[in-house]
Amino acid sequence: MQTLSVALGERSYPIHIGTGLIGEPRLFAPYVAGKRVAVVSNPVVAPHYLGRIEKSLSQAGAQTVPVLIEDGERAKDWKTLDRVIDALLAAHLRRDSLIVALGGGVVGDLAGFAAAIYQRGVPYLQVPTTLLAQVDSSVGGKTAINHARGKNMVGVFHQPLAVVADVATLNTLPDRELRAGIAEIIKHGLVLDLQFLEWLEQHVDKLLARDAAALAHVVLRSCELKAQVVAADEREAGRRAILNFGHTFGHAIEAGVGYGEWLHGEAVAAGMVMAAELSVRAGSLRSEDARRVKALIARAGLPVRGPKLAAERYLELMQVDKKATGGRLRFILLDGLGSATLRGDLDPLLVHESIVAAVQ
Repeated sequence: MQTLSVALGERSYPIHIGTGLIGEPRLFAPYVAGKRVAVVSNPVVAPHYLGRIEKSLSQAGAQTVPVLIEDGERAKDWKTLDRVIDALLAAHLRRDSLIVALGGGVVGDLAGFAAAIYQRGVPYLQVPTTLLAQVDSSVGGKTAINHARGKNMVGVFHQPLAVVADVATLNTLPDRELRAGIAEIIKHGLVLDLQFLEWLEQHVDKLLARDAAALAHVVLRSCELKAQVVAADEREAGRRAILNFGHTFGHAIEAGVGYGEWLHGEAVAAGMVMAAELSVRAGSLRSEDARRVKALIARAGLPVRGPKLAAERYLELMQVDKKATGGRLRFILLDGLGSATLRGDLDPLLVHESIVAAVQ
């Protein structure tokens, strides 16, 4: 096991990364001893890991209550949130209780949001079981549900007490979900670490083959990179925005085709190609580097073209992007591989052209 820290003063917390961690009561005991704990999961993850984590929590001194939600992005809505809150009330969870998010990004986002608002806030733990959640969404305290007009439009920042990333859970992850997680890993290399990006270009085949050492490496390095950014800009007032590279386009894709039709990582992958194309047109990235971006995404088995929506529809959907300010859209652009910047001065025609160039 390796442990990192997200340095946020009194809200600092550890990220534990290793194999078999769900079965380690000692990792949970500092947070759950003597408490009632609601374990939020879904019917896909629960058969594999719910019994194991309940055993660990019980051995750590907790009384557990399972709360299952539907699988998939469509579960990130008001109706499911209300069902979770109702389950917490029915189980008589108090403000000194705790929530454990056992699952992928949807479970983590929804359970974290429920924790943030239940009785004005209760603590929670992230136990991510997908690659995407382990390398990205479980770290940083972003919690939210979706709205019909935009992804993650209703939410708050609520940091977990700890993140327990058991990489053994990736053994039961479907191939499509694995590839979706690789999209966020590629993003980290593109915006933060050229050396890591070059490593990915050399080893992406090992990730697809589920090489244990390669997967452990990318989870650790991605968490290191994200922890550094979050520690410097917890609430995305500045630098943290670069972690949304490709997401303005990607969120438009998810909303435009209907939540769940494209996995989040798939939409981000196509969105990164669009963002790289926009970077070239804006003069901040070389064409050959954009081709490298597209080639790596394709090698990972991810889409390099967005769904065939009209460019005007993309632009309409992007108007609700959280980075927009003063009535203008802002985009994360690459100013070289391994480096990114936030721009709000782009000609809308360039954005339109970049979309047209990268749709099916």
